[in-house]
Amino acid sequence: MRRPSRRAVLGLLGGGAAALGGARWLLPRSQRPGPVRSAADLSSAAQALVRAAFDGVDAARVWDSHAHLVGLGTGGTGADIDPEMRSHLHPWKRLQFDIYMAASGVSDLDRADEQFLERLLALHRAANPAGKLLLLAFDRRVDEDGAEEPGRSPFYVPDERVLSVARREPDVVACASVHPYRKDALARLEAAAEGGARAVKWLPNAQGIDPASPRCDAFYARLAALGLVLISHTGIERAVDAAEDQELGNPLRLRRALERGVRVVAAHCATLGRARDLDRPERGTVSGLDLFLRLAREPGTEELFFGDLSAVTQVNRSAEALRTLLTAEDLHPRLVNGSDYPLPSIDLLISTRLLVHRDLVAAEERAPLDEIFEANALLYDFVLKRRLRVPGGAGSAAFGPRVFESARLFA
Repeated sequence: MRRPSRRAVLGLLGGGAAALGGARWLLPRSQRPGPVRSAADLSSAAQALVRAAFDGVDAARVWDSHAHLVGLGTGGTGADIDPEMRSHLHPWKRLQFDIYMAASGVSDLDRADEQFLERLLALHRAANPAGKLLLLAFDRRVDEDGAEEPGRSPFYVPDERVLSVARREPDVVACASVHPYRKDALARLEAAAEGGARAVKWLPNAQGIDPASPRCDAFYARLAALGLVLISHTGIERAVDAAEDQELGNPLRLRRALERGVRVVAAHCATLGRARDLDRPERGTVSGLDLFLRLAREPGTEELFFGDLSAVTQVNRSAEALRTLLTAEDLHPRLVNGSDYPLPSIDLLISTRLLVHRDLVAAEERAPLDEIFEANALLYDFVLKRRLRVPGGAGSAAFGPRVFESARLFA
């Protein structure tokens, strides 16, 4: 099925309630992916881009360090999502849900959890069979008293779900998710580590976690002692409902974890939105990326503070943010790659035309990149980030091989 243009999509979304029914029918169908294909199935031009992307890279050390596992609880996985996402009484949330499911290859909601995982593994193995996936759990929102708030939790993937997948799939590594306000947070953390987890995932904006709160100190101490990496969302959050607590994605709030010896990955490098300058309150809000860069360049953070490239090429990120990361070569040893799957499978978030317009991708590479996207969204995400360039007089700034050898941080 031919995908609608972004202009048509904006027309549908901007047309109000009268157009919503059409959007509900058209958009999810337009996002359904084709069969998973490997580089061997591509044209010679696309294969050349793939070979160039892997040139100089140790494929065995290429780990996708930001891959979400989502489910509805089918097959007894224990996963669930916000009921409003599946309710026809909340049409915009339902549209978002339908798009996510379609782009993830879920065609039968009664087998949603199984189909989601099957396609993710197929994409990964076709893209880079030598590498690994860091598969993320996702804890519920918890209130100040340590009680779960399922009605305010966008989705839930229990630690045991990702741990069980990692036990049976040798190319999967588990990333737990434990809310630090839970009364049994330390016990849960230790159980996850004993089960094989290498990291812990937080999305403070949606989970209601303040990384700068003293109540996280005991959790940080145990994280550091166990040697687990904390992957924490930075910047504002748009993929799930987080309107109330966007300031919790301020990267400066992670300084408390660093001061307690925790290795931290700032997911997305705070490339979306603004946050309060906690060091200089008189400045008000500034670019979240500027705050990430400031913290990354503070003395003493060299071995502790990292950023990941998940989502940084999506259409809602600015060209300037991407140029800044590409040209910040002093920080490239502190960057790791992640896809933020399933978002790279959503065509609405991807535009090689825009990247060419922004002079970040060569015009002649657009067609083969689009071909790679249609074949394998994870392969596309990797190849695209290897092809990004900022032209300059002395050469082009680009992300080198080490950025993509994320195993160095988690192995």
